[in-house]
Amino acid sequence: MQDRSLLRNIAIIAHVDHGKTTLVDKLLQQSGTFREHEAIQERAMDSNDLERERGITILAKNTAITYKDNLINIVDTPGHADFGGEVERIMKMVDGVLLVVDAFEGCMPQTKFVLRKALESQLTPIVVVNKIDRPNARPEEVIDEVLELFIELDANDEQLDFPVVYASALNGTSSMESDPAKQEENMQALYETIISHIPAPTENPEEPLQFLVTLLDYNEYMGRIAIGRVNRGTIRQGQSVAVINREGKTKQARIEKLFGFQGLKRVEQEEAGAGDIIAIAGIKDINIGETIADPANPEALPVLHIDEPTLQMTFLVNNSPFAGREGKWVTSRKLRERLMKELETDVSLRVEETDSPDAFIVSGRGELHLSILIENMRREGYELQVSKPEVIIKVVDGKKTEPIERLLIDIPEEATGPVMESLGTRKAEMVNMINHGNGQVRLEFLIPARGLIGYSTYFLTLTRGYGIMNHAFDSYGPYAGGQVGGRHQGVLVSTETGNSTLYGIMSVEDRGTLFVNPGTEIYEGMIVGEHNRDNDIVVNICKEKALTNVRSATKDDTVKMKTPVLFSLEQALEYLNDDEYCEITPSSVRLRKKILNKSERERAEKTRKVSESHV
Repeated sequence: MQDRSLLRNIAIIAHVDHGKTTLVDKLLQQSGTFREHEAIQERAMDSNDLERERGITILAKNTAITYKDNLINIVDTPGHADFGGEVERIMKMVDGVLLVVDAFEGCMPQTKFVLRKALESQLTPIVVVNKIDRPNARPEEVIDEVLELFIELDANDEQLDFPVVYASALNGTSSMESDPAKQEENMQALYETIISHIPAPTENPEEPLQFLVTLLDYNEYMGRIAIGRVNRGTIRQGQSVAVINREGKTKQARIEKLFGFQGLKRVEQEEAGAGDIIAIAGIKDINIGETIADPANPEALPVLHIDEPTLQMTFLVNNSPFAGREGKWVTSRKLRERLMKELETDVSLRVEETDSPDAFIVSGRGELHLSILIENMRREGYELQVSKPEVIIKVVDGKKTEPIERLLIDIPEEATGPVMESLGTRKAEMVNMINHGNGQVRLEFLIPARGLIGYSTYFLTLTRGYGIMNHAFDSYGPYAGGQVGGRHQGVLVSTETGNSTLYGIMSVEDRGTLFVNPGTEIYEGMIVGEHNRDNDIVVNICKEKALTNVRSATKDDTVKMKTPVLFSLEQALEYLNDDEYCEITPSSVRLRKKILNKSERERAEKTRKVSESHV
């Protein structure tokens, strides 16, 4: 068993894209953990396909490196607010954090969120100012911002006395000085700071066993694998234990396999003691937040507190005319099984059954959180439909409250007016404005989460693609009332089922923007474009050109079709209105009306208006 005084447990926390995962790569490479001939993939910790494609960390992952006889357990955490549930759990596994801050961007909304969680957990911080080699890097100002943030978050005196390491994770250099020219060609400064500043675990290996399940993994041969930290006592292979669930009920189990971490590998070991981060196999149906304890003295650890979801959508069985064509799993039973399976590993998710067996209300921490779930499902072969994302309104002391987001925007100076005006209509309140003097302005707002649904595409248009927008959940605040955000344009809805034709598309081009190419299979009620005006109209883009015996030799040569807008999954979800669904299959994302038939839609709309007039 590892000597407790040579053990360090740290988490790496930061705003998205500030370089956490790249930093872990370099710490792994330079620690000597890998043999010389071993190839290390770039962003080695991002093992999931979606993480690699998007360049973001979705799931927290852990690794371990050896430095001068010290074992350093490192947990890489997500930077997006939507995956904050992962960050909160990790704080229970570690004694200290590396707060990574970009030397140019400084403190961002998510920096504040992750640091608050770390300080609340009484963890010891080290600040790493990353990307020190960036043009326009401003390390001294960034350190001032970080100090202000610590003070604002009520850090205690010990936490305020944080060491600062300046680094370029991409180049694998670090130093204790802010001058980029004085960077050393290794991560020595950071290793030494971790060993000297982060405390070793203080728990007692002689006391009765307690282990909190913080992360879950799955292996086809071993089933569920529980990952977490031994809070006290010692755990051994073959040992009988008590498993205490969240409700306090106890069952008996046996530890079949025990693993420690070395580099990116799990290493089987006989025993582990208090302070060790380990993985346990052999316990069926183990869940996050449960305690593995000594059967003679079964004491549960405090249940993990996770912030509540702020956004919900309805997931439905696909009932479009094209249902079952492209997917492998299409029934409500399969959809329910998949959502329940997700609940086992994602503690921030909620799934409620409805009166209909074909519909489930799924609540998460934000659009990205839910869209990643949907994207994973479609890649696994599922077909489904989802409704427009809606924020979760809570009633506190008889008053309606809604989630408020802290929004940070970096834009060119000339875009300031249009952006402020657009956010004003969405009930945003400006709390700060900084002019960097280089033609760039930073604006900070508090805005109802409703106001951000569907805003990012419009924001990029306003700033001609030069704007950068970041937001994180701030708090629940008074309900702003009225319509906030949403789409102002109507849509073009197909009246026919068939294949779109160039002639049909050209005949409606002047009505708006098309969402489909010629030759696309479409059905009645499917949304094929956006109308220039605020009302929906029906169009036939499947019609063929009438053949006559009078032809002009050059007539068709001059036809030029405008490029259609093809939505990604996130853009499609943001675009939805209340009377629409997004149909998702392994190979298609389609927008459609809930009621496909035109006359039935009109009847339903009349009924709705009549019932509203009686209220």
